[in-house]
Amino acid sequence: MSLTADVEQKVLEKWEKNPMLKPRIAKVVINIGVGSAGERLQKAARVLEMLTGQKPVYRKAKRTIRDFGIYRGENIAVMVTLRREKAIEFLKKAFEAVGWKLKASSFDRFGNVSFGIEEHISIPGVKYDPEIGIFGMDIAIAIERPGYRITRRRRCRKKHIPLRHRVTPEEGMVLLSQLFGVKIE
Repeated sequence: MSLTADVEQKVLEKWEKNPMLKPRIAKVVINIGVGSAGERLQKAARVLEMLTGQKPVYRKAKRTIRDFGIYRGENIAVMVTLRREKAIEFLKKAFEAVGWKLKASSFDRFGNVSFGIEEHISIPGVKYDPEIGIFGMDIAIAIERPGYRITRRRRCRKKHIPLRHRVTPEEGMVLLSQLFGVKIE
């Protein structure tokens, strides 16, 4: 399911014919899962705030796992949601950290993509601070077409987007290769 030249050409022609079919990046969600509350979680929150310029949100454990020392309702992770220009700027840095490459298996059936960065210090412009330490992070990119608003609007809300208007994995791959020059392996 990798991206070939003829598939890319067909997708680009489809977007040229109908601009409402050209997808866009809806949001980027960055998550750092620490697994426990306390000082390490506060440091992860500082790292996310330094990288994105936004205040992170704490995420709670959904259930108790006694073997790992995790209890229901305890803060165990931090996350930030980026949209528009902030999302684009962060993605440029994140793709540079992973070498401008993504696996085709990272794309789901609706064109969204997720990947991870093992160490936050691999992001350009970030220096190692021994007080904070090193954190890995998960990055999820939601890709959608114009018209997806019908599921979120207040008046005349619709439950589902038809499959013919959903983004395919190939279109997600073409979009990221066009916007950022990412190579799909």
